[in-house]
Parts: sequence; C-alpha cells; structure tokens
Amino acid sequence: MKTLSPRALATLVFLATLLTYWPALGAGFIWDDQPGHVTRPELRSFEGLVRIWTEPGATQQYYPLLHSAFWFEHRLWGDAPFGYHLVNVLLHASAACLFAALLLRLAVPGAALAALLFALHPVGVESVAWVSEQKNTLSLVCYLCAALAYLRFDSPWERDRPRSPRAYALATAFFIAALLSKTVTATLPAALLVLAWWQRGTLSLRRDVVPLLPWFACSALAAVATASFEHTLIGAQGADFALTATQRLLLAGRAVWFYLGKLLLPLDLSFIYARVVPDPTQVLSWFVLAATVALLATLVGHAHRSGQRGPLAAALLFGGALFPALGFINVFPFLYSFVADHFQYLPSLALFAFAAASLTRLSPRVRRVTSVGLILALAALSFHQAGHYRDVFTLYTHTLEKNPTAWMAHNNLGVALVQTGRADEAIAHFEKTLALRPTYAEGENNLGDALNQLGRSTEAIPHLETALRLQPLYAEAANNLGIAFMATQRADEGLARFAEAIRLKPTYALAHRNLGLATARSGRTAESIPHFARAVALNPAHAEAQLEWATALTILGRYTEAFPHFEAALTLNPASADTHATYARALGSAGRLEDSARHASEAKRLGADRQR
Repeated sequence: MKTLSPRALATLVFLATLLTYWPALGAGFIWDDQPGHVTRPELRSFEGLVRIWTEPGATQQYYPLLHSAFWFEHRLWGDAPFGYHLVNVLLHASAACLFAALLLRLAVPGAALAALLFALHPVGVESVAWVSEQKNTLSLVCYLCAALAYLRFDSPWERDRPRSPRAYALATAFFIAALLSKTVTATLPAALLVLAWWQRGTLSLRRDVVPLLPWFACSALAAVATASFEHTLIGAQGADFALTATQRLLLAGRAVWFYLGKLLLPLDLSFIYARVVPDPTQVLSWFVLAATVALLATLVGHAHRSGQRGPLAAALLFGGALFPALGFINVFPFLYSFVADHFQYLPSLALFAFAAASLTRLSPRVRRVTSVGLILALAALSFHQAGHYRDVFTLYTHTLEKNPTAWMAHNNLGVALVQTGRADEAIAHFEKTLALRPTYAEGENNLGDALNQLGRSTEAIPHLETALRLQPLYAEAANNLGIAFMATQRADEGLARFAEAIRLKPTYALAHRNLGLATARSGRTAESIPHFARAVALNPAHAEAQLEWATALTILGRYTEAFPHFEAALTLNPASADTHATYARALGSAGRLEDSARHASEAKRLGADRQR
C-alpha cells in the first residue's frame, strides 16, 4: 500500500472500522452482556466501584479495570446498548492503530496493511460486536501501549541508548492495566523476548530477561488467580473438563490448524462451534498433531539455515499468545466448545504482521491490487458477520444453522423467548437442550421456569427437583421450585425453598421478594416487610418489590410509610396500570380522595391502552 502519514492511516482505520461494524452499532445485548458485564444494580454506586476492586466474586471475573470501565460507561448511558458497542468499535480501531505504530517502531514493512487486515478481518467480529468481549478490545489497547512503552525503554537495535526508568514505569503500568482487563495479556513479556531474539538472534540474561522478571511474576500471579476463578467461581470443573494429557495435546494440535484455517479462509464462522473431543484412537488426530510439530520444526530449521527468523518469530508469537486457549488450562467456554473466534483476537496480530510483510515483496501493482482486494473482501465479510449480532434471536438462529448440536444456543434462545413473554415457544428449545445434554441442571431449571410461567407448575416440579439433584447449590432452581410449590398450594414447601435459595445466595433479590410475597400471602404481613426491604436494597430497580412493599404497609394501615414506595414503583414503571390502581385504593383508604381519583383514572386509561 502507498505510504500513509500516521494521521491519514488513523483516519482511514477509524472510518473503515466504523463502516464495517455499522450493523453492530445498532445491536442489542446478548448472552452474558447483562448481568455479567454491564454493571448490575448493586454495583452502580461508588461503594459498588470499590467492591469491583476489593471483592473477588462481585463481578463475573476479577477484571477490575474492565468492570470499572463498564461502571463508568453505565453512568454515561445506562442500559442503552449503543454506547457500549461504540466504545468497543473505537477500542478495536485504536488497537489497530497502535498495532501499526508498533510495527513501524519495529521497522516491519506493511504496517498500514497489517493494521487494516486486523481491523477488518471477520474473526474479530465476535470480539467487537459482543459487548462482553470489551475485555478483549480494552486489554489489547493496554497490551500494545505497554509494548510500545517498553520499546522506548529498551530498543532491541539501539543497545547503546540509555534506558529510561520513566518509560519502564509507564510500560509496567500499562501491562498491569492489561492484566486487570484480561489475563491472556500475561503472554506479553514472553512476546517481548521473542521480538528481541528476532531482531538480534540472541538474548542477554541481564539486559533482556532481568527487566521482565517482575512482569513474569505478575503474569504468573494473574494466571493462577484466573485459573482459580475459572475453577471455583465460574465452574470450569467436572466431567466435561476431565480430559487426559493425551487428549489435551491432541486438542492443541487441532486448535492451531482450526485458527489458522479461519484466518486464511474466514467462512462458516459461528458463535458456538461444535465441541469435538479428541479421540486418541483416531489416526487423523495424531496426523494433525504431527503436522503441527513438523511445521514448527520446519520453521526452526529454516531460521537456522537461512538466518531469516521472521517466520519462526511469527509462529512463536501466534502460538504463545494462543497457548491459554489451546486446552492445557480449563476455561468455562470449553463446556460447549474448545474453540472460539475471540480466543485468537490477540494471537492473530502476529500472523497479520507476517502476511502484510510478505505481501510487500510483490511488485507494486500486484501488491496494490491484492491489498485492496483483501481489504474489501474482508470488510464485506465482517459487515455481514456483524449483522448476526443484531439481537439474541438473530445470533442463535444463525448459530444453530451452522451448528445444530449447539445445545447452549438452544438453551440461550429459550431463555430469550421466555424473557420476551414467549415461554410456549421456549419449551421446544429447552427440550432440545436436554436431549443434547441430558444432565444439564440449568436446562432443567429453565424448562421448569418456562412451565411455571405457562401455569403448568405441576409439570415444572420434577424438572426443578432434577436441577437441584444435579446441582444442590443451585439457588435459582430452589427459587423456581418455591414458585411452583406456591402455585400448587404447597405453601410450607414453597416458603422453605425460598429460604433455601436465600441461604445459598444471600444477595438474591428475587428470592427475598418471593419470600416476602409468600409470607404475606400466608397471613404474616408484618413479617414480609423485611424481605421486601432487603429485595429493594439489593436491587433498587425492582419495581415489583417496591409495589409489594407498599401494599404490605397499606394492609397494616401504615399509609405514610407506604406512599413513598408506591411513588418509587411508579418512577421505575410509570405505565403500570396495576400500580396506579393499587395506589388509588391506598390513597382512598387514607382519605386522599382527589389523588385517589387521579391514579384510578390513569389506571383505567393504561388498562384500556393495554387491551387495544
């Protein structure tokens, strides 16, 4: 490509990225965007921000810088998806520009093309269009800033230049920021050693290794902490993760070629790929592993014979950054697939740099035509792929077209249908989930929840009991079983299940609300008040709990205390005819007839609108 000034390149990258990801900017949230990443109600205060940093387990993963970013974003635009998607696209474009700056600093030819390949390649869509993967885009920006700052501290080809402690401190700060956004960036110190070896053909213990020892220590600490979190808090344990050492080795060999294939030919991309467990008895599995070893051996031999270390350095950078996702370490996504596009977001940089540098060896005209053709083709593919992330229904329908065995897609699609009031349609997806994965506690719970919502609680009870048998500490299943018992006139068992759900998960606002409601319905209205208060304290946006708290206070004749909770419920849900009607009756009982008539009239209007 024609040499561009840094400003012109940045402008081109940002414009091309924004245009390519235009479909994602209008997309909604998917899967664990809420409540896994977009800040939950109980963490939205300044005290919540402190908890993000000081309380492991307060967020889905202990990535406090990432969740602080989400915290600030929520204060800017709340639950509106557009802002989060825009930030992700801008972070991705920024990473592409920093990538170009790093390649220029390393004197790698084709920096502009490499940046555009990275910015527009379809394997990046999952990381950019999925709000949860802001961990990828944010951590990569910090990673590249750390690398650039470190090269200011110690340039591999300017050995006589004094090293700046300020640059080292800045690089270390960026590296720690990267680790606090996503642990995969722990591979950076090893990558810097590969770059130093690539530039000079040798490494110095004192000059190259010693300054990075604190970084390696931080990496080890972050890796151990994340592995522990994945195992204990997120659930990366059990029979699904019990692979033998041989299976893990075969899995790594297959994964390398899978990711190379998607980079070279980015077709049939899927949000969830088929979960293929390596079979040591199959010759093909060993052939794939042998091909991986042979490729690495060939690159080593080529570097030794010719002195051209670039291909081997690119392979080492790619494989090293990919190592955490190759199967040697258990991570939760392995539950449903051993590979994912977002796993190679960072590793792909090395191969984009190598591909762009290789294209510079072509004649100017061929290089120009090839580069433009590649960029346009990749942009078109990414634009199309980004459209699949428009909403959960589009995403999971597309996923099931590509991978009919994706039980997780069936489950998540069923959940989305229930959340939009289409529980009857969800039943078939939950049943398919359980057919594909018979001992899946969450699937049993979700099926039971859907049956509850359809008024079929008698049918729901066996599924919810099965969920608890499979997973005895499942608070959500205990809560849903309590709902089923209450609906089938088994009040004592229902109260016990709600209490059990709270014991298992003390911060479970819905269970507190349900326990309060069940207690009130059993005639113990005064005892229900603390449960409603706790539900609202845990989730200030819980309009139903506010209404039920106000109703309980009204029954007790405590009108002055009840009215603020009616007002809070209406602030949260001003279009609720039931809230207006209940408030009108309470106001009437308190003698405020004019206010009562006003709310009764509004309830009637809203009820009429709802019937149209």
